[in-house]
Amino acid sequence: MESPEEINEREIMEYFGYKGRLGKIKLKLRMLRSWILQFLASISPSSNLATIFQRARGVKIGKHVFLGPNVSLDLVYPELITLEDYVSVGMNSMIFAHSNPTCSMEIKKHYYPRKVAPVKIKKGAWIPPGTIVLCGVTIGENSIVGAGSVVTKDVEPYTIAIGVPAREIKKLRPSIKEAER
Repeated sequence: MESPEEINEREIMEYFGYKGRLGKIKLKLRMLRSWILQFLASISPSSNLATIFQRARGVKIGKHVFLGPNVSLDLVYPELITLEDYVSVGMNSMIFAHSNPTCSMEIKKHYYPRKVAPVKIKKGAWIPPGTIVLCGVTIGENSIVGAGSVVTKDVEPYTIAIGVPAREIKKLRPSIKEAER
């Protein structure tokens, strides 16, 4: 019977198409590289440097994106995260492209198996400090998420969503310039 750790490793290896002993080595090197670049991004003194490190990990990042200190983007599947132009992500925020109850076999097998899904933060969205965005979520264009919120579902464009879990509290009206586009 596979241990939880063996199941997790197998699932990730299958996702990346790795097999055998060489695949295990490739996976460990991939994770080490991702961890080092994530660490460097999180301690970078400038947002521009943080975006360079995150792009090197595979995160899709548009123009004029701000990443605050200690922003954590999914360690295993960074290529599934997209931050479009003019997005701002505040310090100590986390964005996950997967969820996985790592050690509980009961939960993993019967209730919540590994989920891997892309996350998209659309143009102009603001993710304030301490926000957590879970896998499979899209945050709409020019939307605002309240600081410390946990986003478990999509946020519509031009919406303010706050809370745990985040819920819509207000619709924003596009400016005249935006409406003319």
